[in-house]
Amino acid sequence: MAKIVLENLGHSYLPNPKGEHDFALKPVNLTWQDGKTYALLGPSGCGKTTMLNIISGLVPPSHGRLLFDDQDVTKVPTSARNIAQVFQFPVIYSTKTVRQNLAFPLECRGMAPAKIKQRVAEVATLLDLDYALDMPARKLSADQKQLISLGRGLVREDVSAILLDEPLTVIDPQMKFMLRRKLREINRQTGMTMILVTHDQSEAMSFADEIVVMKDGLLQQSGTPEELFSRPQNDFVGYFIGSPPMNMITLEPNLGLLCTAALNLTKPLPLESNATVYQMGIRPEHIVMAAKETNSIGMGKIIKIEHLGVDGIVTLELPTGVVIKAKTRKHTEMNVGNTMGISVCDEDALLYIDGTLSSSSR
Repeated sequence: MAKIVLENLGHSYLPNPKGEHDFALKPVNLTWQDGKTYALLGPSGCGKTTMLNIISGLVPPSHGRLLFDDQDVTKVPTSARNIAQVFQFPVIYSTKTVRQNLAFPLECRGMAPAKIKQRVAEVATLLDLDYALDMPARKLSADQKQLISLGRGLVREDVSAILLDEPLTVIDPQMKFMLRRKLREINRQTGMTMILVTHDQSEAMSFADEIVVMKDGLLQQSGTPEELFSRPQNDFVGYFIGSPPMNMITLEPNLGLLCTAALNLTKPLPLESNATVYQMGIRPEHIVMAAKETNSIGMGKIIKIEHLGVDGIVTLELPTGVVIKAKTRKHTEMNVGNTMGISVCDEDALLYIDGTLSSSSR
């Protein structure tokens, strides 16, 4: 296991990059602690796989350094980094049994047969694959094959980190849930550093101790799932994290305050601000609705209700025409056409200035 440090690390696939737009991964500084779980989250083409491939050694970076436990490994080949990588599609030897697949990395390193047998048994137990050890790998399900891919990394005791490049994409939703839980259990039991690449926020939120959100090759925010949800540092993170995304309501300066006709809620106008766009960000989960106007900061007419089981998404139109969404478990008591009083705690109404969270809201 290893602490991984990205020191001004960036990459361009062009031989002579002329500006930021030529970088697939813009220079970034990050420190990942030994033994934790991390997720690289963002839309397709945001640079997350490039970052993962630099860590594994498959792609040499154009700029900066990569350190494992304070040792510079920027130019160290993949074979010498002791990295295990699990790809989107299971990479296994279909003609071999599960036991032979798990043993193969150790056989390549010349380990004694008795030690191989012991280690394969330990990893099979960890992955709940004991029953399948002598089965042909080709007869297993997709999630079981991914467990074999994972097991080939775990079976080596010298692994610095396990890199997971969207390994749950081809697995059905229930199996995804079970495999995510298994990965967390393995992390707790082994203390292995794990880094998951995904475009699925629910995967990232349920898996990682810390999430790195990326867009257009640039790191947007790094933090715990709670930090990203409660205090997104910009409007993109507010949009990308959360389902439905954060409501963004435009504010206008007026006598030293930022106001909106949509809601009776104001924010102080920052001194010496030259910004052009002011917005109030409110999570749908933080909106409370009541049939009476008492203590409300505004009224909204329900124009849509989406039933999602326990929770529901209620879409409201405010008198000014602004549309917002609220997430509630009381949706079964409401009907389209109802007018509801709306309330929000002041600390849950965040101020964004030109798309960036104001220091007063942090």
